[in-house]
Amino acid sequence: MSILNTSEMEISSFFLIGIPGMETAHIWISIPICLMYLAAIVGNCTILFFIRTEPSLHEPMYYFLSMLALSDLGLSLSSLPTMLRIFLLNAPEISPDACITQEFFIHSFSAMESSVLLIMSFDRFIAICNPLRYTSILTSARVTKLGLAFSLKNILLSLPFPFTLKHLRYCKKNLLSHSYCLHQDVMKLACSDNKVNVIYGLFVALTGILDLTFIFMSYMLILKTVLSIASQRERLKVLNTCVSHICAVLIFYVPIISLAVIYRFAKHSSPIIRILMADVFLLVPPLMNPIVYCVKSQQIRSLVLGKLCQKHYFQRTSSVVQMWPLSL
Repeated sequence: MSILNTSEMEISSFFLIGIPGMETAHIWISIPICLMYLAAIVGNCTILFFIRTEPSLHEPMYYFLSMLALSDLGLSLSSLPTMLRIFLLNAPEISPDACITQEFFIHSFSAMESSVLLIMSFDRFIAICNPLRYTSILTSARVTKLGLAFSLKNILLSLPFPFTLKHLRYCKKNLLSHSYCLHQDVMKLACSDNKVNVIYGLFVALTGILDLTFIFMSYMLILKTVLSIASQRERLKVLNTCVSHICAVLIFYVPIISLAVIYRFAKHSSPIIRILMADVFLLVPPLMNPIVYCVKSQQIRSLVLGKLCQKHYFQRTSSVVQMWPLSL
């Protein structure tokens, strides 16, 4: 193989994988994948547009939702190039530099999504457990500072990954296990000591587990407060405000936990299962989050339906105006 960097790298490219045994059907598989990416990008851009332009949505909950939409957009756009190259163009080759860059962005936006879900659980906790102080605690300035602080934290957490991977030597294996680059996947191809990568990767994974733990604790406190409400109707009303966030948490964490369980306890399972679960992790959350929040949030749903009805009304009006001279 040609040498990319004689001091650091001894191979010139990595190879990503689509769905083993279904290479001839990749062109057909690319159709639903493209539609999912398109729907995810349009859906998240729609949410960002309404939150940006509608004063009624200038509230902490919707600011956090815009952060979630930005994380989903980043996650979609980070994986889009390689997924389309594999399934649409049948071009699985990727340079080590491009691969390392992609894994940095995927890990950064994944960590950001985890952090946003954590912040949103705190938002629900304050809104339910301390509603009278909600607006004084979560001011616009504080929300902005929280978003910037967590963004910086996640960038700094993911920043060492490219540098530690660049210092490894890759001289034998160059076939990756997924349709996109991940730190743990690239790390396994190294033929030099990668103990630092293993330890640091475990540390970053533990921060994600910590996010999930705090989310769980927030909901335990929320549940305690809800159970103290006398009226069953009021309990359901309060819990209904958490449904969207609970769905977003499950959509994001279930594929990750399932993938971890498969790697830990089902090492001899079909690689297709692992590949599909990894693809679900990147494709489904950006696609489903806008749908969940549009369905469950009455304000966003009303705005979207209002715009669609308004557009339909203008189209009908313009067609009537165009036909008017003909009737004369």
